[in-house]
Amino acid sequence: MNITIIGCGYVGLRVAQYWQQECNFIITATTTTPERVAELETIAQRAIVLQGNDFDKLKSVLKNQDVVLLSVGAKGPNTYEESYLQTARNLVSALKQTPSVQQLIYTSSCSVYGEQNGALVDEETQVAPKTPGSEILYATEQELLAGSSDHLRVCILRLGGIYGPGRELVKIYSRIAGTTRPGSGEEPANWIHVDDIVAAVEFARRHRLQGIYNLVDNDELTTREVSERVCEIHNLPKVTWDSSLSSKRPYNAKISNQKIKEAGYEFIHPQMIFS
Repeated sequence: MNITIIGCGYVGLRVAQYWQQECNFIITATTTTPERVAELETIAQRAIVLQGNDFDKLKSVLKNQDVVLLSVGAKGPNTYEESYLQTARNLVSALKQTPSVQQLIYTSSCSVYGEQNGALVDEETQVAPKTPGSEILYATEQELLAGSSDHLRVCILRLGGIYGPGRELVKIYSRIAGTTRPGSGEEPANWIHVDDIVAAVEFARRHRLQGIYNLVDNDELTTREVSERVCEIHNLPKVTWDSSLSSKRPYNAKISNQKIKEAGYEFIHPQMIFS
C-alpha cells in the first residue's frame, strides 16, 4: 500500500515509523522544512519538501497513492490559515484529480468545541470555537469532509492534548510548576497518549472510518487534578490557580470518546500515565 503523510511532526513521524515497520507500507513523508529531509528518509521511502500552497507539486506527490494522512501543524498563530485551511483546499482539489486515493485521515483538535461550560460533548455537539485558530481548524474539517465522495472516505480524528515519549507530562507541567495560572483549573483535561493516536490512525485506515471521531482517553480529570498529580509525583511545586482571572484555555468541554469505542477501538492507555 502506498501512503502519503502530509506533515511529519510529532504525530506524523510516529505513524510513519509504525506503518513502515509493522505494516511494510511504502511511505511518502512531506515536510515544509528542508533540514528535516534526512531524518524523514530514515522512516520513509520518499521524503519531500512540500508547501501546502504548491498545488502542482501536491498533485504530483499524490500520484498512485492509496491513503493520505494529513497531520500538519502551524509554526505560529499567524500561519494557521496557510498551514491548515489553504493546505486542505489544495488537497481536496488535488484529490478530485487523483482517483487512486481511497481514504483521507486528518488529525484535528478537540479545541474546536470551544466554550461548552464543562459539559459533556460528542461528535454531534454544535462546536463553538473560542479562538481564531480554532475557527480555522473547524473550517479545515469542513473543507475536508466536503471532499468526501463515493470513492474517497474522509475521517477526522479530533485529538485531545497530546503527550508521550519526548512530550511527557512532567515536561509539559514543569513549565508552569510553582506559578499562578488564570482560572480555576476545573476544565476537563482531555489528554491522549501518542501511542493511541498512532493506533487509532491505523484503526481508521483499516476499518475505513468515515466522519468525525473524538480521541481522548477515559480519564475524567480536570486540569487542576492533572497538574497536582504530576507535581506531586515529580516533587514539583504546585500550581496556584486564580479564579479572578479568565482562563486562557482554548476550550472547556468534557469530551466523549464513546463513538470510536463503539466502532471497536480499544485504547492502549485508557488512563493517563504520570510516571
